[in-house]
Amino acid sequence: MTSHQVLTRSLAVLALLGCSNAPGAPPLTSDSLRLVPVVTSGLSSPVYLTAPSGDTARLFVVEQSGQIRVVQHGQLLPAAFLDIHTRLVSGGEQGLLSVAFHPNYATNGFFYVNYTDLNGDTRVERYTVSAADSNLADTATHKLILFIPQPYANHNGGLVMFGPDGMLYIGMGDGGSGGDPENRAQNPDSLLGKLLRIDVDHGDPYAIPANNPFATSGGAPEIWALGLRNPWRFAFDRSAGLLYIGDVGQGAWEEVDVQSASQGGLNYGWRIMEGAHCYNPTNCSSAGLVLPAVEYDHSSGQCAIIGGFVYRGTRSPTLAGQYFYADLCAAWVRSFSYGGGAVTGQTSWNLDVSPGTPLSFGEDARGELYLLTGGGDVYRIAQ
Repeated sequence: MTSHQVLTRSLAVLALLGCSNAPGAPPLTSDSLRLVPVVTSGLSSPVYLTAPSGDTARLFVVEQSGQIRVVQHGQLLPAAFLDIHTRLVSGGEQGLLSVAFHPNYATNGFFYVNYTDLNGDTRVERYTVSAADSNLADTATHKLILFIPQPYANHNGGLVMFGPDGMLYIGMGDGGSGGDPENRAQNPDSLLGKLLRIDVDHGDPYAIPANNPFATSGGAPEIWALGLRNPWRFAFDRSAGLLYIGDVGQGAWEEVDVQSASQGGLNYGWRIMEGAHCYNPTNCSSAGLVLPAVEYDHSSGQCAIIGGFVYRGTRSPTLAGQYFYADLCAAWVRSFSYGGGAVTGQTSWNLDVSPGTPLSFGEDARGELYLLTGGGDVYRIAQ
């Protein structure tokens, strides 16, 4: 038996035991978690939540249908902050998928959205807040930053987020269909199946950071990392300098990747590997590829990972340093701690309410975490 076969069999046994770890990682333990209701009516398909830096009074919730709603002092405002539903197609994996506020939003009013347009292609656009009303965007200010054709309707990725380095990161799926038929995730000339990194403070509409891995030659200069299938979603732990990526699997394995946020050019394996397992070719080599920190299989109704954030808030100090994630179909919530290059603890959470289908996590300006569900509910995570 080859070493790869031994690894695969070991992971399969762990999965049957209910574990979601690489070999040698601690098993899942159980604990209780509270979901504090924040919004229980008025939202439709909320797929992301965030807030500008320092804005502790508001939450901005992205609705897939094309609106961004404001929750101010715990109340959902009736008017949308942004409404671009006429500019996009929504449903399935398409629609308005995220918003990112510029680190200097308080002074420049810039924010960036990622959506699939009327043809199903990805657009990253910049908007500016209204000068007259801080709860209203000026839709006339839209400026196209990046356009990426999408060959299929699924695997759009869709997250835009500013990293601790001030660069704008964009998560892109492999373009869709099944099995990445054109092998785009491994193609360094394609922006699909990648994590992109651009400088929106220089150039028009952006500049390429000098330390991007293909900044001068050999591939698309916007690429920061490759080998992703459908990153839903990624997150930076600024305290530990780590990047977490929840990458949705094909038909067997879901994964979370954890690496240094400052290391570019990493290859997360797809379509060569699904999780820590060969996919195409079936007798693959994992040399040069990043293997997941955590993976789980599709037993017990599990189907697709919902990536979250590392808790760095103050209201639940016992949760500090734990990365939260969920499964779309099984509807559980789990977390793990990571340090020294390895998973150091894992928890399966017993929730005090049944939230329904998890769609996304969110983080506010204080570092508190939220769970968004298919029923339109928003909960704050607490212990």
